[in-house]
Amino acid sequence: MSRSFLAGAASLALAGALLLSPAAQAHKRWLLPSHTVVSQAQWIAVDASVSNDIFDVDRPYPLTALQAVGPDGKPAAIDNRLEGHRRSVFDVQLTQAGSYRLTLPGQSYFLIWQENGEPQRRRGWNGADALLAELPDDAEHVALTETHSRLETFITMGAPNSTALKPSGQGLELQPLTHPNDLYDSESARFRFLVDGEPTEGVEVELVPAGTRYRDSQDHWTLTSDAKGEITIDWPGAGRYYLEAGFADDQPDHPKAQQRRLQYLATFEVLPL
Repeated sequence: MSRSFLAGAASLALAGALLLSPAAQAHKRWLLPSHTVVSQAQWIAVDASVSNDIFDVDRPYPLTALQAVGPDGKPAAIDNRLEGHRRSVFDVQLTQAGSYRLTLPGQSYFLIWQENGEPQRRRGWNGADALLAELPDDAEHVALTETHSRLETFITMGAPNSTALKPSGQGLELQPLTHPNDLYDSESARFRFLVDGEPTEGVEVELVPAGTRYRDSQDHWTLTSDAKGEITIDWPGAGRYYLEAGFADDQPDHPKAQQRRLQYLATFEVLPL
């Protein structure tokens, strides 16, 4: 068996080169609620999909790990989970005044290696060991990257509160300095990014307004978190926006992984003044 694993800076550079930045990735994963701000108790419908065009359904996103947290910090009621051919859907019941957070966490592994001098790559969702077991015996320069992702969106009934927005201290998270359901056209919003609970500089962020299907360009823009982990977003207009943030380090959980890739994806609605 000639299998060899990369180590140190060389593995990080090679794995990083093959893991695309947020702006370069074509397929986006997203949650889209029917409403983000309401005045009375009701059910809210939410779509979950993977697509090239932002908020136009294409492929369903699994709902197995779905979490809904209510204004009191406790789980909120979820009903009618369905994974269709083009999208997944579910309903969330709003019964308390305040803010709700919907989250879909995920984990996968990205494996690269050389076989007969040719680069190979594969992604797996069933654990690192299952992915590594598929390697040929003559694989060389093997590099394993651990990926953690978090899809989120926010809904508020009545006056907003922040209980459901409390960070977990795990992975890449958004800590709103401006409430995510208090966003308005031509106003600025401030968000802080945390990695394992700590404000982190260098988080790369991409923002894309809805409606890419009807434009010749993505009209996206990019930001990078500062020394306090913060970004300031100047909304160019009312509507729905997709945010994708990414960060990489050398702190994976699996002992054979060289790199950890963290992703945070969220949907926001910006209201007219």
